[in-house]
Amino acid sequence: MRTVDFKALSTAVVLAVFLAGCSESQEQVTEKPDPVHIESGDECHVCGMAITRFPGPKGEAITAREQQVNKFCSTRDMFSWALQPENAKREHTLYVHDMAQTDWEHPDDTALIDAREAFFVVGSKRTGAMGPTLASFAAEEAAREFAMNYGGQVLSYNNVTMDHLNVGGPSGEMDGMPEMHEPEGSETEHSMDH
Repeated sequence: MRTVDFKALSTAVVLAVFLAGCSESQEQVTEKPDPVHIESGDECHVCGMAITRFPGPKGEAITAREQQVNKFCSTRDMFSWALQPENAKREHTLYVHDMAQTDWEHPDDTALIDAREAFFVVGSKRTGAMGPTLASFAAEEAAREFAMNYGGQVLSYNNVTMDHLNVGGPSGEMDGMPEMHEPEGSETEHSMDH
């Protein structure tokens, strides 16, 4: 007949309960907050402009710890905030409009999507509140179709850099260079992280 080591068994049970408790609290911490409606009086966190008075996709950032909501009149302003070293290191949830699901002139907040899972068209002929902006889409195919129609380059969230925010005017030029097109098999084209 086998003897049961109750001390080892009780230690294992306490450890299992402790680990289960830790994973539950971690799930609560990492739960993503819902997007917040952009009201007509809201001002851009970066430039102070009235957000709803301008066309194109908007953005918002919700900080993890404070649950502070920062709203942006354009995806360009959202990225200029999010890519700053002090903000890039912080935990926050980012939302942008899926422009395949809403009107360019008056984006509807029911079309807000997770920016980190979105695809962005940089350097298109379409403009937003601050002139050139990054058109945002939930599906890569929709982003590529938009780029075919309006020019530009399709990037995933992780591939957008500060340099992409300096894209020139409505002609889709960047620093005086012709419209950007990725060569077949380029690293950026194949590194669509999401």
